[in-house]
Amino acid sequence: KDVLSHHVLIAATTGKGKSNLMKVILWDLLTQSEGANLILDPHDEYYGRNDLGLKDHPKWNKNGSYYTASKPPNGALSLKIHISLLKPKHFQGVLDFSHPQMELMYAYYSAYGKDWIENLLKKDTTNITFDFHEGTFGVVERRIAQLLDIRFNQSQDQLICKGIFDVQLGKTILVDIASKLEDAQSVIVDTSSIAGASEIFVSSILTNAVFDKYKYFQKEGILHTKPVVSIILEEAPRVIGKEVLERGQNVFSTIAKEGRKFQIGLCAITQLPSLIPKPILANMNTKIILGIEMALERNAIIESAAQDLTTQNRAIASLDKGEAIITSNFARFATPITIPFFPNVVKAEKSDQSKIKLAGI
Repeated sequence: KDVLSHHVLIAATTGKGKSNLMKVILWDLLTQSEGANLILDPHDEYYGRNDLGLKDHPKWNKNGSYYTASKPPNGALSLKIHISLLKPKHFQGVLDFSHPQMELMYAYYSAYGKDWIENLLKKDTTNITFDFHEGTFGVVERRIAQLLDIRFNQSQDQLICKGIFDVQLGKTILVDIASKLEDAQSVIVDTSSIAGASEIFVSSILTNAVFDKYKYFQKEGILHTKPVVSIILEEAPRVIGKEVLERGQNVFSTIAKEGRKFQIGLCAITQLPSLIPKPILANMNTKIILGIEMALERNAIIESAAQDLTTQNRAIASLDKGEAIITSNFARFATPITIPFFPNVVKAEKSDQSKIKLAGI
């Protein structure tokens, strides 16, 4: 519980086994009642749609859920989000909107409430009480329509939805996912079929929903009764990188700084830790370091590690696939480990389950 809420960084060069390590960790966490996982999966590699994955865990049907926008298999759920659930804060920081553009969005939200996007795309200004630049409105309207893959059909006077954002489906998805996490489940959200900016946007929406709920739990004094939630973040610099955060803070950077107070942690996975600001790297109290060949990236990790790794510089560079060093505030010294190959973990589990059935237990 302490490790997950105080953030974990997994760093390695491509091909050194980051995904294999994360699958092994998540496989074990599926049996833990103290933790829940929101797995934001831009490559659709954790569920195991066409291969071994978390779906093969004996407790998956009870403790796991899989949302996808791409033809959900049996037992999976469709990834649809109703536009009434969207708020201006979901666009802030993660996407490159200027201050005047954000002001326009907040003005529409204040004037129209949950119907603000529909009225903005319909270019309804009835309830807008201040003047705004026509160019600002045009940019916001165009970018939101593109981001959500929605257009307004003037002849039919209705919004036409083509992607995961909808005007009919997905009204309860945020409540449903937050509730599953509250029940210590692991939720995989497959965003592999969603284009770049929209994929990051979806991740922001889901993370905001969980963060808001856990802030409410703290306010009500019941946070200690809830499981810690780990947000699994692939290609982490896309949302907590220096260039991104120069445009403004977002929910991921807020969790990196304050999440431990609310029992929410990030598990950030990257091959480029040097792109993450030093204060955020320092806040990630546990680092699992696989092979890192570039000196710049090794130095970023060494400078922010809980233990002194200066003598391990070359060792980190030469780590083979399946080998890692863990440095953590929760350990007295840096610890070398070997990581099992995920398919072998699954096969061993199935073998154990077969033996239990044969024994009649």
